[in-house]
Amino acid sequence: MKEYIEERVLELANYIIDKKTTVRYAAKKFGISKSTVHKDVTERLEKINPTLMNDVRIILEENKAERHIRGGEATKAKYQSR
Repeated sequence: MKEYIEERVLELANYIIDKKTTVRYAAKKFGISKSTVHKDVTERLEKINPTLMNDVRIILEENKAERHIRGGEATKAKYQSR
């Protein structure tokens, strides 16, 4: 794997863990696609640092469990602003 990809993967993983952020926000912050972020922190990170991947996986699972709540809040805000 190319060195700059490994650096990006580790940077993404640390950002997601430190900020407890979603894949979408990490993608926006780093200027890359959500698909790339997801592939980096699920597939590539496993080869680079499996321990760090477990920490990221916990955050991603929390986000997945809470996404329906965030979606509902966004919809509520959308209709309240009309």
